[in-house]
Amino acid sequence: MSATYITQSIQQLKSNIFMHVRHRALLQNVGEPMLNDEQLFFIQLPFLDGKPSDDDRETSAITVGIVHASLFEHEKIKEQNATSKQQQLTVLAGDYYSGRYYQLLALSKNIQLIQKLSKGIVNRCEQQIKIYEPVKRPLQEWIDSISIIECELIERYYEAYEFTQYKNLMKKTLTYLRLKKEFSLIGNGEEGFFKKQLHTDTFNSPTVQKDLQEELKKKQDELQGIVKRTPIQPELKQYIEQLITS
Repeated sequence: MSATYITQSIQQLKSNIFMHVRHRALLQNVGEPMLNDEQLFFIQLPFLDGKPSDDDRETSAITVGIVHASLFEHEKIKEQNATSKQQQLTVLAGDYYSGRYYQLLALSKNIQLIQKLSKGIVNRCEQQIKIYEPVKRPLQEWIDSISIIECELIERYYEAYEFTQYKNLMKKTLTYLRLKKEFSLIGNGEEGFFKKQLHTDTFNSPTVQKDLQEELKKKQDELQGIVKRTPIQPELKQYIEQLITS
């Protein structure tokens, strides 16, 4: 297995997701669904590592990707000028993608996956809502929220198919990568999860940057140890190590 093969697997999953949610008007006005390649990698990880696949599991992987796409669209809505045509179409795109994953779940009749994803969506959305609550929370609590936003749906998917041996590696990696992105956004003065908190008196920007930098170093060291200890194929370890260090 090569890095090229892994990348092709991710792109194939992405193409399959696009195929199920393709709509001409949305493509013209909103663009293609926003998907995170690292999340797609971890959706595919069990199969890349040799777990058997079938139509049901492939459809479930596509469904998890569509759920992410739907929630990403709703996150793109701006608080200001939310009634513009672009914003209205973005809302509709999120709703349309939601309808598609409901269809796929209904057709699959996979009650366990439906139950787990439903719970996962609720948990994930609760973390997004916290941004708008006028409550002071410590940095670690916000990091925990970030982790749930990034990882909850894939964790529930793993549970449904007993892929839980990959859970710790997935959660640590995706959380680290998201925190790394947030650190970069704060440094560039761009909007992000933590940036929204900087508009309140909960956080002080220089302090958050310093604390995040320390947290990133700690998590990177921890994650490198987890990658070494996790029993997956060497090419997959190498791929993850490149994600961590790039």
